[in-house]
Amino acid sequence: MREFSIVIAGGGSTYTPGIVMMLLDNLDRFPIKTLKLYDNDAERQAVLGEAIEIVLKEKAPQIEYLYTTDPEVAFTDVDFCFAHIRTGKFKMRELDEKIPLKHGVVGQETCGPGGIAYGMRSIRDMIELIDFMEKYSPDCWMLNYSNPAAIVAEACRVLRPNSKVLNICDMPVGTLRRMSQIIGLTPKDLEVRYFGLNHFGWWTSVKDKAGNEYLPQIRDYVAEHGYLTQVEVDTQHMDQSWQETHKKAKDLLAVDPRFLPNTYLKYYFYPDYVVEHSNPEYTRANEVINGREKDVFSTARTIIEKGTSKGSEFSIGSHATFIVDLACAIAFNTHERMIMIVENNGAIANFDDDAMVEVPCIVGSDGPEPLAQGKIPEFQRALMYQQVTVEKLVVQAYIEGSYQKLWQALTLSKTVPSAKVAKEILNDLIEANKEYWPELK
Repeated sequence: MREFSIVIAGGGSTYTPGIVMMLLDNLDRFPIKTLKLYDNDAERQAVLGEAIEIVLKEKAPQIEYLYTTDPEVAFTDVDFCFAHIRTGKFKMRELDEKIPLKHGVVGQETCGPGGIAYGMRSIRDMIELIDFMEKYSPDCWMLNYSNPAAIVAEACRVLRPNSKVLNICDMPVGTLRRMSQIIGLTPKDLEVRYFGLNHFGWWTSVKDKAGNEYLPQIRDYVAEHGYLTQVEVDTQHMDQSWQETHKKAKDLLAVDPRFLPNTYLKYYFYPDYVVEHSNPEYTRANEVINGREKDVFSTARTIIEKGTSKGSEFSIGSHATFIVDLACAIAFNTHERMIMIVENNGAIANFDDDAMVEVPCIVGSDGPEPLAQGKIPEFQRALMYQQVTVEKLVVQAYIEGSYQKLWQALTLSKTVPSAKVAKEILNDLIEANKEYWPELK
């Protein structure tokens, strides 16, 4: 079986060790010749890079390995780039969440003003990565799961329309896992129908391979408990904020009981509730900094100090499991069925062709082929059109350096109550993002 060379862009991310462990767990179906980490923060990456080097020497010494800040070294002779970058790191995520809350608006890293701010920061670095990849390994595929995925995917569509970039999110994967727990099956047993945008969609069918429909059974559970399952609470060590998010799905379902909702819709349907239950001094960013960030780097330093990973191993991130499936689909033409972010082109019959939508796709060596989801109801279509227009305006604002269009994007966001509040938030975000955003006029 052919062996593959991979670069992980965002080598200093707290998710990187989990992805490496997941790759090691799947070497039988996705053999690796070379693994590289790439990051523009040498100091941060070095901690994880050194610890991972020890892990690989113990578990897979045959894999050639290095970590670097040199794009030519990183991207030369690679088959896949796994991209999960965070421009501005957690310091800026914290501001993304706290600045809107100061104005009584949802503070979240991918939704509303926080997502818009993060998107404006991410575009430049994503395009730079694509250009590195195409310069040094023109046949390489990028598996991109960097947030905010909707804005990043739209920027890729506009600025690099012919690039081999696959945009995917782990949110549908995680929800499908919870659905499978509700009905006593596994995610691999299920095939779904789904339509929407990233972090903004609905499941219309959940069937097993024999064609049995489980959506009514799951719907009854969600109507009472949301998506929260005891299995997840017990095994995932889930933060309280995520438990609340999964429980809130029962109120999202009530808005349209026909379909199972994406949990992120709570930020659009119940923004007042979200703000009321947010602590403007301690947000999700702080939870991550004091939780996953601290745990992963502590484990890495312990491994380095001991010189061995025995007794201090990294865990496989649940978010990472879909990445090997996607890579195998491209590498071996497996025709895996996966929910991906793609240009609509008729997949949703009554929606704009150039919208970046999230729908089930069949993935093979030529990339994703969207499955037709038919026409969608007026309520969902109107919500999606409003949100996709926000995302398009953000990308236009970035390209044109337009203050006006970014103000319009914030004003149009369902999380923001007025143009006045949108302008106040925008001015604060411009000040906070001087180092990252293009100058707006």
